[in-house]
Amino acid sequence: MSERVLFRIGAIGEIIKRIQQALTDIGFDPNGVDGWYGKNTASAVRSFQESMSLPLTGSVDEDTWQQLMKCSVPLVSERSLQVTASFEGHGFGLAMGNFDGALLTWGIIGFTMASGEVQSIVKAINRAHPQIIQDSFQSSTDELLKLMRSSSAFQKTWADQHTLDNGSLMQPWREMFARLGAYPEVQAEQMKRVKSDYMQPAISTAKELKFSSELGLALCFDIHVQNGRIKEAAWEQIERETRPNMPEADLRAVVANAVADNARQAYREDVRKRKMTLATGQGIVHGYAYALENWGLSGQWSAEELTSSSAQAAA
Repeated sequence: MSERVLFRIGAIGEIIKRIQQALTDIGFDPNGVDGWYGKNTASAVRSFQESMSLPLTGSVDEDTWQQLMKCSVPLVSERSLQVTASFEGHGFGLAMGNFDGALLTWGIIGFTMASGEVQSIVKAINRAHPQIIQDSFQSSTDELLKLMRSSSAFQKTWADQHTLDNGSLMQPWREMFARLGAYPEVQAEQMKRVKSDYMQPAISTAKELKFSSELGLALCFDIHVQNGRIKEAAWEQIERETRPNMPEADLRAVVANAVADNARQAYREDVRKRKMTLATGQGIVHGYAYALENWGLSGQWSAEELTSSSAQAAA
């Protein structure tokens, strides 16, 4: 039986950077570590596979991952994060200005200053690793720490003054937040917040919906990141439209549409495109064509986080 494909051409994200870096470190150049699984990365993977007498697919299956990365295959929750981060257009270091009322948006899933998430992460790093803050922000460190402690009115004024017309954060702040996000300690702090504040609630939501598939968990995670939760009106719509013994694939579509129908009108169709892409495994979001099998996410396989069974889930 052939090994299951985990990552292939079309995948984007921090895990792809790790693959590219591992290839580079052992002499198989993917022509850069940019987080995009393209033809050059596929060629480097194929060369590595040839050196290890593995099937020459150019895709990272389970055997290739184990031989190359020397660690466990990423969980469904980790692979789901890569897709949602791609939707959000974010990596660990990207910072945006006040283009949407969030004041400042930064990090792997777009933590916001309006919610207090950015302040919480910066303060935690400053307590544990103050030199990282100093090295990242240098002469602007005092201004940053004052901003993190200030009132929401002051933060809004600051954010408006430091936001460009295209919504980007003004330099040098954009670069300083990028430097901060490059530290492993900062990435670990971000991931801790992702798991506790978004992934664990997503797992609970998926179990409440009786989802078991990888796509089911990926859909619930994206709901918690983009929409906060399934709102009461959306739950009521889901209950009305759910049939007895409905296949999970159909229920995922019901959930996706209910969440979109109850989102703010200005964002409703963006929400629908994201959620239906996750519900069905393919779609176009922000002009990019997604096939979630490129991240090893399927409606036919169970998510480890939702069931102890490693067998294929029912469609």
